[in-house]
Amino acid sequence: MKKILFVCHGNICRSVAAEFIFNNLVRKQNLNHLYYCESRATSREEIGNDIYPPMKQTLIKYNINIERHHAKQIDENDYRNFDLIFLMDQENLWGIKQIIPQDDLKKIHLLSEYVGLSGDIEDPWYTGRYDLVYKKLKICIERLIEQINNDTEIK
Repeated sequence: MKKILFVCHGNICRSVAAEFIFNNLVRKQNLNHLYYCESRATSREEIGNDIYPPMKQTLIKYNINIERHHAKQIDENDYRNFDLIFLMDQENLWGIKQIIPQDDLKKIHLLSEYVGLSGDIEDPWYTGRYDLVYKKLKICIERLIEQINNDTEIK
């Protein structure tokens, strides 16, 4: 079973959206027995909070099944327990290095770059562009699942 972790700043918008999009897509493809997926934050600001309401509404709008969420911060145990850790932007890369300074196992990646796209996945908490973020996450996650399913070499 491949264990996937998505990480953003607060774990209330992008990473939790990625988690639920990923889980919905693998369920639809009857692949949930092959994957385990969660999400985390690099910061402690939102610990315990649910999905940010505009992100939750966007996921509902696109028929993504959601559950009650409690934001959590990534830690060294997560690094040990997950196979791949995907970040949303350069700020998250800086933030994760404060918690996990070494990536000797090469588990940590920017999501968009890993799947062959350029640019960060913007934080809709600041931009208000929840639909745009949803669409970019969906494209990235579809590519990620296809890449892993085709046994593409893990970067």
